[in-house]
Formats: sequence, C-alpha cells, structure tokens
Amino acid sequence: MTHISLNDAREKLLHNDGFFYTLLRSGISAQICGWIDMLVSFMLFALIHLTPWLSTALGAFTGGIFNCIINYRYAFHAHNKNVSRRAVTVKFLLVWTASLLLNSFGTQILYYNVRSWEWLREFTGMSNDAIFLAARLSVSLVVSLGWNFLLQRCFVFRTTRFDNRIIRAWESLASLCKTNRNGKKTER
Repeated sequence: MTHISLNDAREKLLHNDGFFYTLLRSGISAQICGWIDMLVSFMLFALIHLTPWLSTALGAFTGGIFNCIINYRYAFHAHNKNVSRRAVTVKFLLVWTASLLLNSFGTQILYYNVRSWEWLREFTGMSNDAIFLAARLSVSLVVSLGWNFLLQRCFVFRTTRFDNRIIRAWESLASLCKTNRNGKKTER
C-alpha cells in the first residue's frame, strides 16, 4: 500500500496541473466564489425582494470577479504559463457572460416551473425562498461542471490562437481612448 505524506498531497494539490488536481482546485475556487454568489443573490432576493433573475445576475457578477482572480492565479496557474491577462479577461468575460445567462434564465425558468407545482409545495411545505435556493443550486451545479470548468480549462486560461486578436483589439481600443494633455482624444 502506497502512503502519501501530507506534504506530498499538499504539493500535488497546489502545483500539479493534471486534470484531477486542476478540477479539485477549480472546485475549491468555485465553492468559495459560489458561496459569495449565493449569499449575495439570496440576500438580494429575500431581503431586497429583487426578481430571481436580477438577484442571480448580481450574485453571479460578484462571484465571477472573485472566481477569475482565484482561477488565474491558483486553480489553472495561468500566471506561470505566460497567458496574457488581457486575453484571459476577455475570454473569461465571454464564458462568464454565457454562464450568467445560463444561470440566470435557468434559475428563473426552473423556479417558476417548480413553484407552480402545488402538489410539491403541499407535500414538502417548501416556501418560495426554499424553491429559489433549490433551483439556484441545481442550475448552478450543472452550469459549473458542464460549462464553466470545461471552457476555463480548455480555452480561458490557456494561450489560444484567439489571444493575439484579443490583444490587438484591446490595444486598438486603448489607443482610441487615450487622451492628450488637453483632455482631447488623440488622432491616429
């Protein structure tokens, strides 16, 4: 029987870029950011009475910012692979926007469909808040594994042929927005 020391396990978790360890680190990051997302979205829904869609969108926005930062540095080690931060930012925004829409509309659709099942509400005694949480958790799990992890691992936090186009577009946009000392846009 092979024994792995605690230090070896720690080193593998933190530094091994194999599928399993990357999934584990990404899962830890997603869990942390998911709790941030859930806390924000539930508080907006339950305390401020925003719609399920808007509550989910604002929670996902907050969690997404934290997720990109943690994943870039720790989960996918993109900072060690010379992956452009600009390219990562744009690719993350593309994947995250789709994730936001999938989570928001998926939660909205599931919430309103399940809420209309009177037999379930009578049998379980679930409140609207509980139905919202169940819908939110279910949709979030499917989207996080089936969409976010796969695209982050294979597209966002890797150098791709798309990166050079992103960087050129970013630089072109930045040069258009630069101002001279008088506060006027510079001419190209």
